[in-house]
Amino acid sequence: MTQNFSDPWSEWLLYRRHGGDAKLEQSVLADTMKYADRVLDGARLEAGMRLADIGTGDGLVAFRAIERVGPSLQVLMTDISSPLLEHVQTMASVRNVGRQCEFLLGSADALSGIADGSVDVVTTRAVLAYVADKPAALREFHRILRPAGRLSICEPIMRDDALEVCLLRRLVEAQEQQQLHGPADPFLAMLLRWRAAQFPDTLEKAQETPISNYTERDLVRYAFDAGFTDIHLEFHIDMQTLNMPTWDAVLNVSPHPLAPPLGAVLEKHFTPGERRFFEPRLRDLLNDGQRRFTTNRTAWLTAEKPSPP
Repeated sequence: MTQNFSDPWSEWLLYRRHGGDAKLEQSVLADTMKYADRVLDGARLEAGMRLADIGTGDGLVAFRAIERVGPSLQVLMTDISSPLLEHVQTMASVRNVGRQCEFLLGSADALSGIADGSVDVVTTRAVLAYVADKPAALREFHRILRPAGRLSICEPIMRDDALEVCLLRRLVEAQEQQQLHGPADPFLAMLLRWRAAQFPDTLEKAQETPISNYTERDLVRYAFDAGFTDIHLEFHIDMQTLNMPTWDAVLNVSPHPLAPPLGAVLEKHFTPGERRFFEPRLRDLLNDGQRRFTTNRTAWLTAEKPSPP
């Protein structure tokens, strides 16, 4: 099954995060619904408020907010992706809530289309992770909020994912240095080739890449420097048993919007002979009967814009 979208954001959100696997799609939806609900718990929305859902994506947080509060809530949905904005506009019409919604194309760190002090709540879900200038985004959130306005965000922390790939590179380099003592197994190097296409594989790259150049503590500092008060952050590490998807899904899924799926990496970076060697080994590894785990690291942050004295 193939889908044609015009940018990586819409392609990932609407297809590549579940790879066309129906069972995995339902699991992803259940998980993201929990994230959205927790963001809204922190938002403390009330009737008559105006919410800015920054980087709205598929509109999950915004539409859940309307479900919770009702017809008095006004929602401004922004996104950097034109296809996603078109998608949420269509969904708003389907849900018959279009009159409550506004749509704005733009980046989280440049919200010039939103007036100063014009919204009551700002939310994000997995948005700042892809913004190069995160402090600028927090300053924009502060600017558009009314005094006593509230910020509630949920962001993945992927630095450890990058550090794991950096460690894999060190192992491969150590293996290469020892080749004089016998032939090296090429599988590890091929595994690195795949993972390095999805995450930075050196500490220098990790510091330069938006998905890995920050930690949960940095989010607190950015919020404080932007002028927020009453900042509260919870950092959760959830290690769960992984229900292995089909091989087709393994080929088509990617861990974040900027990461190519395994199938694309194999096609672009592997010779036919390398694929014949690598794919069976990887499939055997994934299906060896051992329990596998997936680890999600998530930062939940709430804060307020202080009222004037």
